Amino acid sequence: MRLWIKSACVAFVLTVLYSLIPFQAACTDISGEVFRLHILANSDSDADQALKLKVRDSVLACSEALFAQAKSKEEAESLTARHLQELAQVAAATVRENGYAYPVRAEIKKMFFTTRRYQAYTLPSGMYDALRLTIGEGRGHNWWCVMFPSLCVNTNGEGDRKAKEALGEEEYRIVSEEKEYKFFIVELFDRLRGLVTGENHAAFHTWQKRLG
Repeated sequence: MRLWIKSACVAFVLTVLYSLIPFQAACTDISGEVFRLHILANSDSDADQALKLKVRDSVLACSEALFAQAKSKEEAESLTARHLQELAQVAAATVRENGYAYPVRAEIKKMFFTTRRYQAYTLPSGMYDALRLTIGEGRGHNWWCVMFPSLCVNTNGEGDRKAKEALGEEEYRIVSEEKEYKFFIVELFDRLRGLVTGENHAAFHTWQKRLG
């Protein structure tokens, strides 16, 4: 009886996993079509966390018009690479204006994100290209959003329209409607694969500028 129960459990698990193969493939496609913004605070002190949000506001104000021109994730990444020093300078100026001397590091980095919910969307775990801004030691909690499609500044539903255009109907449905448990299973497998393969989710490519 115990053997039968174990066999039934294994069969059930395998059936569930098999049914999620198309979903996992779609999640991988999503990570290849999204460009993210990731800001690390110097520390978790109230002052450093508040500074992180001020840097966020200044960078988004600077980049809103820039990313309005992007028609694809590749275009968004290319625009960021060309304007990386400008974005870093905006962040560094905000730090100085608020009375701090922290250095700011700006880089385009392929990095691992866990499953994250942003506004009405759930982004599956995976390797994403991102503009990462590190303030000072970068040991504080982070803030993130989606720069392409442009969801960081989503006014009058414009972000929804851009998300549908960039992701396509099926992938848009996944990020806006799918149940959380599916994302949990995909993330679990991402983590297990990383342990088995020794993958440490390090950057595959990086452009960076350091400013004092």
